[in-house]
Amino acid sequence: MCIDGEFSEWVEVTSGVPQGSVLGPILFIIYLNDLDNKLISKLDKFADDSKLGKSLRSNEDVECLRRDLTNLEKWSKDWQMNFNTDKCAVMHLGRTNPSSQYVLNDKHLKELEKERDLGIIIDRNLKFSEHCNKVANTANVTLGMIKRTINCKSKSVITRLYKALVRPQLEYCVQAWRPYMKKDIEKIERVQRRATKMISECSKLSYEEMLKTTGLSTLEARRTRGDLIEVFKILKGLAKWTISIFFS
Repeated sequence: MCIDGEFSEWVEVTSGVPQGSVLGPILFIIYLNDLDNKLISKLDKFADDSKLGKSLRSNEDVECLRRDLTNLEKWSKDWQMNFNTDKCAVMHLGRTNPSSQYVLNDKHLKELEKERDLGIIIDRNLKFSEHCNKVANTANVTLGMIKRTINCKSKSVITRLYKALVRPQLEYCVQAWRPYMKKDIEKIERVQRRATKMISECSKLSYEEMLKTTGLSTLEARRTRGDLIEVFKILKGLAKWTISIFFS
């Protein structure tokens, strides 16, 4: 490291991943490859973020999850890659969940009511209302920027800007958090309604007429269409999911 022309001394680094390297991420994946070898619970790995989960129907399931945490702790000590327990937490899902306590590295893991995971706010009730609020607010900020900085409010200009800058925010990973409560559906839809009202040709039209004029469809219809496409892929064997997981 060099600051104001002064270099730091060399030091031996025994762990970690060099930033900006080409092979670093691949080697890190290989390094973590055996993380779930002795686990019974399901472990999801994404880069340096790991999530351990299990359906709990009895005390035996709780003890099984605790043993898996013990195995993870042993793995981290064997490979000298300790978990940051300050960032580790537990979220209990379901009304019948026993909400047991869990320990990692001799420290009780804190319990969370909500957590941000890969850009999605997940709460223990799986209602996603807070995430809908966040998405709508972020998209409205972008719409405000467009309204202030773009003088031409023609259909072609605003529609293209909306599709490129705003709608992707409203549909990012929507398969995971699709709103199902009326208030959340309307809150997301109001963002598109506001965007179409900015178009000079549509200022006096109803929302349905605006959609026909711009060639847009409601966001709810787009979400339904996306679900139907995914169902078609599953039924036709074009997706990696097996039919029995979703349909009987």
